[in-house]
Amino acid sequence: MIRFTVVTITYNAERVLGRTLDSVLAQTYEGVEHLIIDGASTDGTLTMAEVYKRQSDESASAHKVIIQSEPDRGIYDAMNKGLTQASGDYIVFMNAGDFFPAADTLEQVVRRCRLTELPTAEWPAVLYGNTDIVDAEGRYLHPRRLQPPEQLTWRSFRMGMVVCHQAFYARTDIAKNVQYDTRYRFSADVDWCIRIMREAERLSLPLQNIGIVVANYMEEGATTSNHQASLLERYQVMQHHYGPIQTILLHGWFVVRGVVSKIKAML
Repeated sequence: MIRFTVVTITYNAERVLGRTLDSVLAQTYEGVEHLIIDGASTDGTLTMAEVYKRQSDESASAHKVIIQSEPDRGIYDAMNKGLTQASGDYIVFMNAGDFFPAADTLEQVVRRCRLTELPTAEWPAVLYGNTDIVDAEGRYLHPRRLQPPEQLTWRSFRMGMVVCHQAFYARTDIAKNVQYDTRYRFSADVDWCIRIMREAERLSLPLQNIGIVVANYMEEGATTSNHQASLLERYQVMQHHYGPIQTILLHGWFVVRGVVSKIKAML
């Protein structure tokens, strides 16, 4: 059976963690390993996680749940801990507040990508899908503004992060060799996705579009609350991968696109 490792990073997340845990527990697909990497929370996060682990252990799906709690050096350091421990065939990061849109999401991923029909060596390096945005209470707001292209390549991210991190399933054997660069505080996920896709091109492995919404993303967090610093860092990531001239030209287009969007919203 193809196995998925779902990694959830938490720190004092009891307000929003419940829906994330519920969505993983509800997955009808049995091949799930859920790693909860906690940064030594001081609220009720760990109690919630332990209750969830007992529920999962007793459920028919019998997902494997592992909880680790210790101080870390930031979210990307915690993600690297998840990468190191992951034993599934594909890894996806579903952080506190984010959740799968349906109980059969992982079943649909396997079915739509026809993974069981392929030899292991030919499995796509990345499976990717669409994302919906939810509010702080988990209520649907709208589709994510940037949606994935039909055919994704590492060059696609020149136009922005067109695939949400939570909708990006990387082959674990590849991902373990591509750690998050913790020098970035806000945009290491962008850099990581690009490096995964570049490695896929080097290995001549495809990136496969799942073709459905695979993640509900809560549009709040460190990147949102540190918007200016995040934009500067993302610019540095893009310049590193795509070169200074192309990055400058594209960011000029981003400014124009943003102005046009605001004008349309006012009309």
